[in-house]
Amino acid sequence: MSEWWTYSLEDFLLFSPRVYWRMFELHNAMVCPLQALTLVCGLVMLALIVRRSPASRRFVALVLAILWAFVGWSFLWNRYATINWAAAYLAPAFAGEALLLFVIGTLIDGLVFCRRGPAAWTGYALLALALAGQPLLAPLQGRAWTSSEIFGVAPDPTSIGTLGFLLLARSKFLPLLLPIPLLWCSLSGLTLMSMGAPEAWASFAAVALALAACIGAIINERRPTAR
Repeated sequence: MSEWWTYSLEDFLLFSPRVYWRMFELHNAMVCPLQALTLVCGLVMLALIVRRSPASRRFVALVLAILWAFVGWSFLWNRYATINWAAAYLAPAFAGEALLLFVIGTLIDGLVFCRRGPAAWTGYALLALALAGQPLLAPLQGRAWTSSEIFGVAPDPTSIGTLGFLLLARSKFLPLLLPIPLLWCSLSGLTLMSMGAPEAWASFAAVALALAACIGAIINERRPTAR
């Protein structure tokens, strides 16, 4: 029997790249035209935050909670789990994130979207990637538009977009809300890397940028202010 260190990521892959990307085509066909609605919701949430609308706090959290629950059920549980048994164990994590967003952001109004500085700009960059960049990755890699990953429908842009929104917020509850999106992006990046897919850089970049922004924000908040 081969030693464990002789295995590579590809040895643990349960499906081919063709099957993986075909899964997104089938999922997009099933939920169409919901993609347009989720993208519009993302843009509306972003606009409310930029305008500092009082409605942004609970509205953004509620919409994100609904999207996490929907993606966890429709994609992970009903579709991805058919080719990857591990997805069935990750779907409850999406339900957990949805519950956290609903309780923290909607019920107790625990998110305030008022952050400025490098963390905020990182958040805007991640939102641009989630809302506009991710859908373009499929055609840029020579695949059909129908296999594009859309915010609110596919897990990667939903997780990256959520990281972007959370980086725009101030809350003592961020340590509870950030781990699941970070974990998903990390696992998805490893899956894509095992397939040799260039899209892996998007997931890894989102994790790196989000962590760097969080660390920078913590350092700035603990830095003594000049008198």
